[in-house]
Amino acid sequence: MTNLFDPIRIGDIDVANRIAMAPLTRNRSPQAIPNDLNATYYEQRATAGLIISEGTPVSQQGQGYADVPGLYLPQAVEGWKKVTEGVHQKGGKIVAQLWHVGRVSHVSLQPNGGFPVAPSAVPAKSKTYVINKDGTGAFVETSEPRALEATEIPGIVDDFRKAARAAIEAGFDGVEIHGANGYLIDQFLKTGANQRTDDYGGSIENRSRFLLEVVDSVAAEIGGGRTGIRLSPTTPANGISDKNPQPLFNYVAEQLAKRNLSFIHVIEGATGGERGFQYEGTAFDYDAFRNAYREAGGKAGWMVNNGYDRDAAIEAVASGRADLVSFGRLFIANPDLVERFRSSTALNTPDRDTFYGGGAKGYTDYPSLEAA
Repeated sequence: MTNLFDPIRIGDIDVANRIAMAPLTRNRSPQAIPNDLNATYYEQRATAGLIISEGTPVSQQGQGYADVPGLYLPQAVEGWKKVTEGVHQKGGKIVAQLWHVGRVSHVSLQPNGGFPVAPSAVPAKSKTYVINKDGTGAFVETSEPRALEATEIPGIVDDFRKAARAAIEAGFDGVEIHGANGYLIDQFLKTGANQRTDDYGGSIENRSRFLLEVVDSVAAEIGGGRTGIRLSPTTPANGISDKNPQPLFNYVAEQLAKRNLSFIHVIEGATGGERGFQYEGTAFDYDAFRNAYREAGGKAGWMVNNGYDRDAAIEAVASGRADLVSFGRLFIANPDLVERFRSSTALNTPDRDTFYGGGAKGYTDYPSLEAA
């Protein structure tokens, strides 16, 4: 029987166990440049089988939150090298999450104060994080977006490609394309955000086109075996929804199965909320989604996320429903989560007040078992 603590090879990446650290936005990289504090934070968590970095914007246009690290500045690549070197010295593996937020942004974060971009000019009706003039951070309403011209889309696809190359140059073991949580790729996929009538809107095939173009561009640049993708078929995050997600994501699964990727990372239900969440008037079967991928010949590691604890993760891997399980908030508070799971030791409680912004408090000061 497969064990949560067994090693596994996903694509071209060998990982020591099936416990992954999910991407976690922490807003502690001023000017979009990773720093020594960030390096300490990731190094502390290097016993995870795989670390997926916090979202890293592929361009300034793709940035939706203040003080998140990017991959579009040479200084950022140099900063990320400190992070990846620290993780590797501790024997860990780390991939960069490639991020374009689309409409989930604010004019203060956009080039020349421009409008955020989206498949259609439909507001997110969400909040984002900005830095005030006095240096304090605050959550504010997202700005009105503008619809992308078809001629702009190839440039964004190429931004993902360039960011993937920058990630490899920075020492990452691979990348995860952020196709979830109501950000740009998810906006193209879902009917609640995509009202286009061109080749990127309307049919399931057209709405999936942007995702597949990004995947193909990144995989061609760094190899499919170092390329993963994160998807959230039914999350309502950032105001996203779809009228009929099952056929949409079954189609996506079948198309991804044709690409030899490293892993498929699936958020089950509402991100950070109910795992059984469904869009109003719809139904979604996550087993059918996974089976559509496997039956189409997909071989990538199947990673699940959202509200799992130790026992649920052990069951998911042992049953074959998942190859890996990722954890977010538990890794915030427990840098040695793998060892705590292995020994069934009590867990630290995360401090929600320090999730976003700040310094070492609530970031690198959670005690490990060894320290305790």
